[in-house]
Amino acid sequence: MSVLRIAVSVLLLFLFLSSVHANELVPINIAVEFTDHAASAYIAKQKGWFEKEGIKPTFFNYVTGMALASALGRGDIQVAYMCLLPAINAYANAKVPIKIVAGTHEHGYALVVNPEKIKNIKDLERPDITIGAVQVGGPVDAILRKTIEKFRLDDTKILKKVQRMNPPVQIMAIRMGKLDASFVPEHWPSLAEDAGFRVMLKSQDMWPNMQGSVLVVKEELIKNHPEIVKKLIRITAKATDWMKKNKKEAADIMAEQMKITGEKIFPVEAAQVASKLEITPKTMLRSMERLDYKMDIDHKKVEEAVAFAYSNGYIRTKIEAKDILDLRFLNER
Repeated sequence: MSVLRIAVSVLLLFLFLSSVHANELVPINIAVEFTDHAASAYIAKQKGWFEKEGIKPTFFNYVTGMALASALGRGDIQVAYMCLLPAINAYANAKVPIKIVAGTHEHGYALVVNPEKIKNIKDLERPDITIGAVQVGGPVDAILRKTIEKFRLDDTKILKKVQRMNPPVQIMAIRMGKLDASFVPEHWPSLAEDAGFRVMLKSQDMWPNMQGSVLVVKEELIKNHPEIVKKLIRITAKATDWMKKNKKEAADIMAEQMKITGEKIFPVEAAQVASKLEITPKTMLRSMERLDYKMDIDHKKVEEAVAFAYSNGYIRTKIEAKDILDLRFLNER
């Protein structure tokens, strides 16, 4: 074989390998909450929009935002769709090097009650009333505390009897008659309604314009692969726009995604419990309509959340919104 033919063969091989490498999907580990708060991520996953942007996502699902925040310190998680307050906790307390690059929705939390036992908000103080809520430090606990403050309830009477449970356990407790009131994030209030409870208060009533969830990335991803961050924002924006225009189909997708994900994340011994929590597209649609899905995020809203977290002891070190925000890619859209 002549030198020229060898050179051509080597060149063709190089071009082939370069082409294969260029067409390879970039693996990205994404943490998401097991709620319709992360609807844009679930829908983009179902539609294959990550792959179309050259990303191969691996989803890690968590039942609560606080559980996700605890796991965010893992080195292999690069992206998260999570509630704002847990993100602030992870940054300020655990020193996880993250940045919020976009919002995903506002609101999405509620107080649901047994209408036969609770007629007004003051009934929460009664010793015979049982109350459930998610862990301290998250947005649900924030709504609980704002409810106490706004209605001048006795915090000693209320907080000492609050049972800290994750949302699916609360819903099962409701079905079993073990809880009279429950502070939970959507889609769980809508499931509680299906069990006969009613929504007494929504986050809109307690915290106007409350920033719900955000898109978070590790700082090293911004530094080493800013193009991936841009793609993630583009994917999230596409999913957000699509589901706002196709609400019924979006609810159908989310109901199916919750079923599939629930079968994976609930332990074997809880399979029977999980099967009783199946959410219908109708219920999911009602739930999703209570959230305002939008990617724009106001610096002042984050500052307000940081101040609340610090004043209520969620975070030990006071930070500023600018410390955790990086909106340059969002503003470039």
